[in-house]
Amino acid sequence: MKISIKNLNINYEIIGEGKPIVLIHGYYPDHRLMSGCMEPIFSDLSGYKRIYIDLPGMGQSQSASWIKNSDMMLDIVIEFINIVIPEENFLLCGESYGGYIARGITYKIPKKVDGLFLLCPCIVADYTKRNNPQHIVLKEDPDLLSSLEAFDAKDFNSMAVVQSEKIWQRYRDEILCGVKMADDKFLTNLKNTGYEFSFDVDRLEAAYDKPTLMLLGRQDSSVGYKDAWNILDNYPRATFAVLDMAGHNLQIEQEAVFNTLVKEWLERIEKIDF
Repeated sequence: MKISIKNLNINYEIIGEGKPIVLIHGYYPDHRLMSGCMEPIFSDLSGYKRIYIDLPGMGQSQSASWIKNSDMMLDIVIEFINIVIPEENFLLCGESYGGYIARGITYKIPKKVDGLFLLCPCIVADYTKRNNPQHIVLKEDPDLLSSLEAFDAKDFNSMAVVQSEKIWQRYRDEILCGVKMADDKFLTNLKNTGYEFSFDVDRLEAAYDKPTLMLLGRQDSSVGYKDAWNILDNYPRATFAVLDMAGHNLQIEQEAVFNTLVKEWLERIEKIDF
């Protein structure tokens, strides 16, 4: 589906009915990153309206030269939410840069967010200031890499902590497919000129006291895991988990644990009388 926001065509997909849950992917991929890992969880759950957005310049959403910074990206996402689910509270999930945007939403309109899930979130916008481990591959599959095209093999090898045919297929179908569609010029310019919010997104007026889940990869060389500990006090109802044998693609590399913890997060939310 498409919606026009500030004369910009934004692509999104809605699956199911019930409590809205807004899901925001990271930088360069598209909504398939989130639907790929979340839809299997909802296959045996009812009562949730999943709203998957393609951020501007990613997937099938347009980019625009006037989008100069993440403040503008945040404004677009909030306007999207206000149009698609006006007057409704919702659950919120964000991965990587989507986790950065999700914290911006929680900063701006905290009373509308009834539960927050941050998956390998970007905590420190400036890459040079992140506390990241060096990339490491804990389980190699040289035969798999040799069977791939050069670009695909290099990209997968630079991200994967655990390599297998199944993990590669999910990476290809849920992540790499979106990366190849992204507007590279637009995203490069945005990263160079305005990736960081103009405000301190983690200086909240009050702690966010709704059920929260923060999942991080012990071997995540993209955003790391240590910086997230510094904001944990903002979320007194957070489950905070750092998973071994997991990098920035934690949801693929640790699928079973991911599914269990997300379901437990949803169960905690269901126990609240809103």
